[in-house]
Amino acid sequence: MKQVKERDLVLKRIFNFFDEISISHNFVEIKAETFLPGIQIKNGTLKIDLQKLKYPGDLLHEAGHIAVTKSEERNTLNDNVIENNADKAGDEMAVLLWSYAAAKKIGLAPEVVFHEDGYKGEAIWLREQFESKNYIGLPLLQWLGLTEAEGKHAFPKMKAWLRE
Repeated sequence: MKQVKERDLVLKRIFNFFDEISISHNFVEIKAETFLPGIQIKNGTLKIDLQKLKYPGDLLHEAGHIAVTKSEERNTLNDNVIENNADKAGDEMAVLLWSYAAAKKIGLAPEVVFHEDGYKGEAIWLREQFESKNYIGLPLLQWLGLTEAEGKHAFPKMKAWLRE
């Protein structure tokens, strides 16, 4: 019962955050097999099947793909964003940092996003890097106009959550 309550609290924080930053999402039954259980991106919108969702933190990662995409291109995102668009493969480092910053912003432990069953076995390493302030890919997030290395909006704070 405790795990259910914790999961519900995590999901509530995530969905409130999505509403706050305008990440389009809705709840559906997903019948097809998806890259991440219970999550599908369709036309730039997160489709979420709560019955199949295995790791709530995966929602932040997938939202990161939407967030770092140019606003005029978001509605072209579908399914496994990288697999279907080779140009998006370079965004992965920005997405990792974006999801870390999002977790920090809404008070989630990095383990929620960087769980041991994800990131091709590199989740612990990624957490260690980010927690020790080794923000791999930070220049890309800066170039996208979402954060800064120093000052008021120094990472993991963000000056914007969605790329223009």
